[in-house]
Amino acid sequence: MSVLMVNDSVDFSTMKETLDITDGNLASHITALEKEGYIHVKKEFVGKKPLTTYSVTKVGMKAFNDHLDALEILLKGR
Repeated sequence: MSVLMVNDSVDFSTMKETLDITDGNLASHITALEKEGYIHVKKEFVGKKPLTTYSVTKVGMKAFNDHLDALEILLKGR
């Protein structure tokens, strides 16, 4: 989510490389985030090659910001 919060959209290869994870690991996380409505997945062809890109939804932005707020409260309580 952090990667998507600072980019309009990110393609599969860039996301995989940035996070340094396997295809399967990324796919499972993407599926979970999409199921919650936190991200939008766009699949298309550029020429003859498939291109999958991800972007954060308004629901995802709110959930991520709520998460950051909760972490901040936790840290202040220490």
